[in-house]
Amino acid sequence: MVKPFSTLMAAACIGLAAGAPAQAADEAARPARIILVGDSTMATRSGYGDALCQRLRADVACINLARGGRSSGSFRAEGRWDEVQALLRDGAAYSASYVLIQFGHNDQPGKPGRSTDLVTQFPQNMARYVSEARALGGVPVLVTPLTRRSFKGRYLRDDLGPWASEVRRVARESGAILIDLNKISADAVQAMGSAQADTLAQAPPAATNAAQVVAAPGAAVEPQGTPKISFDRTHVGAKGAALFSGMVASELQRQIPALRPAFAPEP
Repeated sequence: MVKPFSTLMAAACIGLAAGAPAQAADEAARPARIILVGDSTMATRSGYGDALCQRLRADVACINLARGGRSSGSFRAEGRWDEVQALLRDGAAYSASYVLIQFGHNDQPGKPGRSTDLVTQFPQNMARYVSEARALGGVPVLVTPLTRRSFKGRYLRDDLGPWASEVRRVARESGAILIDLNKISADAVQAMGSAQADTLAQAPPAATNAAQVVAAPGAAVEPQGTPKISFDRTHVGAKGAALFSGMVASELQRQIPALRPAFAPEP
């Protein structure tokens, strides 16, 4: 006997309802993944990226692909974005893949092979990262560039402000999640003052060249590759990495409730 259409529809609805808890359980069983894309202020040894990864539970994959000296243009030109795309294509084992994207330091003028135009290139590069991450099932998270810690008198120099503003605009227009690290970190550094901010560096300033260090421009060319451990007001040591990774972790948990279980309890 042929069953009435209404009976078939009811059976189908019951089947879908029964499948929903199973799908939700499958999502909960799979861990999240975080992929870090950026420059030396996020990279291993010189940035906060590894410290951020250490805040996560052991079953959460955290891959730090940030590299020193890279800009929104050179990161792609070197094929490093291809690595990210390959990871996203192979994401079935994860409930979600969050791609944190932070550039700006090396997009500034005066860095041959790395600089990008603030109007015609930088925002387009950032928007392209967002759209391509989404196309492969990733969740793009734009991060405004970490502040430098150079003061002019009592006030922090805002030399990355225009690049941070463009990242904010791209986030608004694309609907991407935004972590405004530039503002959060700048507010904290301004509040602590120059002397305390210097304790966030990789090493203390040398007494013999303290005057030279103070006078050095904040936008000095950042070397590519693994940076040497030395004092400057761009890169961070363990104390700085702990401070700034905490800011990013707090924002991730505030803006993405699904990520809260991924973080280990604070000691």
